Amino acid sequence: MNSRVVTACLIIIGNEILSGRTQDANAAFFATALNDIGVRLREVRVIPDDEAIIVETVNAVRPRFDYVFTTGGIGPTHDDITASSIARAFGVALVLDPEARDRLDRAYQARGQEFNEARLRMAYIPEGATLIDNPISAAPGFQIGNVFVMAGVPSVARAMFHGMKHRLAGGQPMLQRTITCRLSEGLIAHALAEIQQAAPEVEIGSYPAWTDEGPRVSLVMTGTDQALLEAAALEIAAMIRGFGGEPVGG
Repeated sequence: MNSRVVTACLIIIGNEILSGRTQDANAAFFATALNDIGVRLREVRVIPDDEAIIVETVNAVRPRFDYVFTTGGIGPTHDDITASSIARAFGVALVLDPEARDRLDRAYQARGQEFNEARLRMAYIPEGATLIDNPISAAPGFQIGNVFVMAGVPSVARAMFHGMKHRLAGGQPMLQRTITCRLSEGLIAHALAEIQQAAPEVEIGSYPAWTDEGPRVSLVMTGTDQALLEAAALEIAAMIRGFGGEPVGG
């Protein structure tokens, strides 16, 4: 297991996400699933089905992160341009992959459906890429370099990820503690900042809410060291009591 921080970026590709017609469900999944194997999702970008933007975005993030994941745009229709855009980003040809073609052919035969030209488009991947299995609908994703290209349909994206996550070399899994209290965020802000400054290895987030009973704030501590996490939790609990509140959880 790596001791260094291993990072990832998720690129969500699809006009339907940006228009509001479809609500993305992949970001939360990838954040959790990557965290479980010690990879931190540092950035999520949502971009349209536009070749120039896909190329620009992929080339901007792939040198900055250990892993880049894309979802969306690998289906059989005219607006599914992710594969060709990724090929252009890497400066390689888009080629028919025989194994992808055979998988699709067998799948459509089993369903009693025609394996037509539109469906054949899903067998084209960038030259030099390796396939990512799709146990649900057969149309594969692919990996080229540190970029993993997957379907946009959440159930398919999840199945693809679980089938290929063994390829990822993660770091230390992130641990988390949460303490809530019925105090206002503004009241505790200065003291909380002092705790954060004294514990830089622990990331402390403050998430306020307003309920029928008044203000409430959730203080979330994240880190890789259990002892440091517990020490920060004790400091936060003591701070809350100092302001007359009662810490819950932690």
